Amino acid sequence: MKDDRRYLQRRRAGAAPWAAPALFVLLAALELGGAQLVAQPAAATDSTAPATEASIPARLAPHSLLLDAVEMGALWVAVGERGHILVSHDRGASWTQSSVPTRMLLTGVWMHDDRLGWAVGHDETILRTRDGGAIWERVHTAPEAERPLLDVWFRDAENGLAIGAYGALLATRDGGTTWSERPVSADDFHLNQIAAAADGTLYIAAEAGHLYRSGDRGGTWEALPAPYEGSFFGILPLSDGALLAYGLRGKLFRSADRGASWTAVASDTEATLMGGLELGGGRVLLAGLAGALLTSDDGGRSFRSTPLADRKGNVALLGTGDRLVLFGEGGARLLETVR
Repeated sequence: MKDDRRYLQRRRAGAAPWAAPALFVLLAALELGGAQLVAQPAAATDSTAPATEASIPARLAPHSLLLDAVEMGALWVAVGERGHILVSHDRGASWTQSSVPTRMLLTGVWMHDDRLGWAVGHDETILRTRDGGAIWERVHTAPEAERPLLDVWFRDAENGLAIGAYGALLATRDGGTTWSERPVSADDFHLNQIAAAADGTLYIAAEAGHLYRSGDRGGTWEALPAPYEGSFFGILPLSDGALLAYGLRGKLFRSADRGASWTAVASDTEATLMGGLELGGGRVLLAGLAGALLTSDDGGRSFRSTPLADRKGNVALLGTGDRLVLFGEGGARLLETVR
């Protein structure tokens, strides 16, 4: 397998500024998943538009590309292309577009409670809301850094982390008003997702087979043994203490010892896996490109594959077993039942 780092072009000395394609997190489908996706130029999502341009209200925003979503009680918030942020108060049955001061592609969102939250995206954009997602303010941007942020996590109302391409990790201790850079490793591997286990341990899924763990709330990081050499796009801590890590070509691994060792789990798909959700009672769902949808009833020890007929890529899931909402290439879409 070729080095998967080709999906985010590496910067070289003297090279032109890097601009990711609009579907940069879905590009793997062109070779790996078989989905009928077409990579659009960056301008299609205004990824190169000035950061000061506000997102434009769009009737079809709930059906546009969405790259992350979060649930905080009755409040659901989703983010995606053209600076779209959508809010739902009825478990995804209807969505309201928020007032957002950027058209940058947004890739991650976190809500501390039903009022305070943050979103991240291209140009190192970091946004904050204090009113439950209706209105957002820009608290950080650095287009000169030429790297997107890909995920965000907060321990409380003051302390948080944002991660992204080329090893970027930014930290705040004042609720996002100011940010400072911290190292994860000496390398510049793309950091794709950050997740917290129930015991407070933090994990990062990264490219080129890299996984990282922090036992001091992100102050320091240690590299975990790599079960394969391809990229990980997600890591899901489970309620029983186990971990699931997943990525390219349907690669899926489970750890029962906080990432010290890993066991390969058959996924019955070669589609890239992007997002996961634990439903309780041992039930776990994973979604990915080419309509991939995996279900486990035994805490992630085994999965069955039930790909979606439309083969659209999905990167996040919210809801319960009888009412799931998928987020991805088709926007926010209701999935009534899961076998």
